[in-house]
Amino acid sequence: CMPYVNVRILKGATRKQKAQLVKEITDSLVRVLNKNPEYTHVVIDEVAEANWGFGGLLTDERKRAAKKSSSR
Repeated sequence: CMPYVNVRILKGATRKQKAQLVKEITDSLVRVLNKNPEYTHVVIDEVAEANWGFGGLLTDERKRAAKKSSSR
């Protein structure tokens, strides 16, 4: 069985950070589930802040609101 892991993050991670994430996820699957790293797939989807929301607000709106309240 080929492991497939899909990770969704907000845009902004560096290539180095994404490479580390792929390595550590793969290492975990090898260690915990004894999976073959050569058949382990990790896909990182980067999402713009305007396309990600939680708590009833888009992430970019939430950040703008937080900046306004912290500058007061």
